[in-house]
Parts: sequence; C-alpha cells; structure tokens
Amino acid sequence: MSDEHNAPNGARSFETLAIHAGNTADPLTGAVVPPIYQVSTYKQDGVGGLRGGYEYSRSANPTRTALEENLAALEGGTRGLAFASGLAAEDCLLRTLLSPGDHVVIPNDAYGGTFRLFAKVVSRWGVEFSVADTSDVAAVRAALTDRTKVIWVETPSNPLLGITDIAALAGLARTAGAKLVVDNTFASPYLQQPLALGADVVVHSTTKYMGGHSDVVGGALITDDAALGEELAYHQNAMGAVAGPFDAWLVLRGIKTLAVRMDRHSENATKIAEMLTRHPRVTQVLYPGLPEHPGHEVAAKQMRAFGGMISFRVEGGEQAAVDVCDRAKLFTLGESLGGVESLIEHPGRMTHASAAGSPLEVPADLVRLSVGIENVDDLLADLRQALGD
Repeated sequence: MSDEHNAPNGARSFETLAIHAGNTADPLTGAVVPPIYQVSTYKQDGVGGLRGGYEYSRSANPTRTALEENLAALEGGTRGLAFASGLAAEDCLLRTLLSPGDHVVIPNDAYGGTFRLFAKVVSRWGVEFSVADTSDVAAVRAALTDRTKVIWVETPSNPLLGITDIAALAGLARTAGAKLVVDNTFASPYLQQPLALGADVVVHSTTKYMGGHSDVVGGALITDDAALGEELAYHQNAMGAVAGPFDAWLVLRGIKTLAVRMDRHSENATKIAEMLTRHPRVTQVLYPGLPEHPGHEVAAKQMRAFGGMISFRVEGGEQAAVDVCDRAKLFTLGESLGGVESLIEHPGRMTHASAAGSPLEVPADLVRLSVGIENVDDLLADLRQALGD
C-alpha cells in the first residue's frame, strides 16, 4: 500500500486521515460515502479476468477494503486486515505466527477472552505460554525461553489499566527474535500508535472505540511488515472469519469521529477518576492519567491522552462492588466498552470470569467503567449515588 494512498492529497494529520483514508467517492454515482457492497461473488470478464481484483467476498470486498486501508493509515502500517471479531483477529494472528512447541509471554492482567484463547484453545495445539507483568521489562525477560516467538501486550490493559513501555519491549523482542504484538483497543490509534514505537503487529477489537456506537462487532490486525501482511492476508482468507460488508461500513463510519470522541472520553474520564480518588468508599483508582499511577510517566510519553477506561476498588469486598454496579442508573450495566454511552461492570463476574482461579484472576472488589461522552456532571452524580452518597 503506497504512502499516497495512506495519506490522500498529502494529508498527514490523524483527524483528516480518519475521514478520508480509504474513503474515495463512488466512481459511478459520486457518492461521498463508500457503498455497502452486500455481495458474495463478482462477474468476471473472462476466465480469470477480475474487475479490481474481486472474485469472492471472503477473499476481498470493496467495503472491507476501504476499512482495511483506513486502518492501515491510522496506525501507520502498510497492511490492515478486518475480521468478524477481535478474537477472530487474534486467532488468525496466532495461527500465522506460531507452530506447535512455540512459546508466548502474555500479560498477567490480559483480557479474559484473550486468556481463554491461549489457555483453552491455542494450548491444545501445543503452544505454551507464560504470564508476566509486562510493565516490568525484567519480568518479561525472565519469562522468555529459547522457544518464545511472541510477546503479547495490552496497554492500557484490561481491566487493571496497566501500562507497558512499548519501545522497551520492542527492543527486548528484537533481541529475543520474537514478535511484539500490542492490543491497542483501549487507547485506539488516536491516542497511541504502537508500530511507531517498534511493535510488529497491532490488534484491535473494532467493536470498541473504533466503531464507537455499540452497534457492531469486529476486529483488526495492522502491520508495517509487508511480508507478514501477506501471510496474515493468506490466513485471513484461508480461515474465513472476515468482517462482513455492513459491519465494515459501520466501523468505517465510526472511525470518522474517533478523534473527537476520544478527546471527550479522556476529558470525562479524567474528571471522574479525580472524583473517585477523593471518595471515602473507594480504596484504589486505576487510571493512567493520575500522577500516582505507577505507569503514568510511560503513558504520558507514549499516549496523546489517557483514554476513557477506569477501574476502581471499593471497600466492602465483592458484594459492595456488585451493589455499586447494580445501583448505577446512567452508567448502563453491561459488558464491552468504547461506545458513546457509559457502561459499568463487575469484571470478576462478567468480562473476566474466564480468568477465575488463574494467575489472571481479577480482584473481587473491582468495578470497571467505560466512560462515555455524556455530560460529565451527570456521570459524576450517578456514580456518587451508586457509591451511596
């Protein structure tokens, strides 16, 4: 993919790329929004004579192509690939990079679905993994073996909002002959660009901030390694868990407002985190924008702002945390994150239940917030009443 295509008319700013990259006017009608090509197959001009390279929509679809070009541009990569879900993207990546007998280092607070994929699916294929605190370079180095092929990172992590120094681990991965994979879902490419910091592959659940409206499920992989991009594209087609055209269109539409949404998410979350630090029933606030967060300096170095995700712990244990979730009114009790509406959940019983009893088990008194773009005073009032004020 050429720089010219990634940066239309020489545009380099994120906000402009988000709106224009991959979004070319329809050549037939002049429509400024790419059409939804709801089609499975394409007429060929003679045997092997493909129009624009399209033959079957599992292999390629024009709407998905538009999204994939946009994703590559936003992350500064050469190849973007769109999938049916974030876990479908992860599965494709692991099957591409790993073989039986290989080893992976994963975070000690990874997303529960990612942990389940490693522990219950990929491990049955003969791939081993170790758990490490990826915010500690020495701990990751100690977890490496001569069979380590991938270091897997979430930063900020889900749900404990841990911060990993991407550039430091990129150097460690290169020395070890491993690939550094960064799940950039919590930050989005607007706040953080891992490829520029040395990562080999970026993973997204586009369900979250990229789509931004809680109306689509999707995933993505982006790399700046052209050869790896070709391998991933081969496996994407061979495995078949691709994004459908309507889903691709919804994510592409959501991305156009990503920058302005992330600014508001971050602004609201900062004010809420500050309020929570002062609340007598809150024992700990996990938000990288707070100066006391152990990863604050690294986050400030590699992120534009600190995002819309907050976790906090409450006095009274698990039932008290569940009660806070149940009492919230404006914060909707629900899984997922990254939408314009605010969500609240209890990770131990909901998104991270699959990690129960493992080294990745989350604290029982933990509450996770996905802070939306509503009026922040309304959100603050709702949390105060949920906490018993």
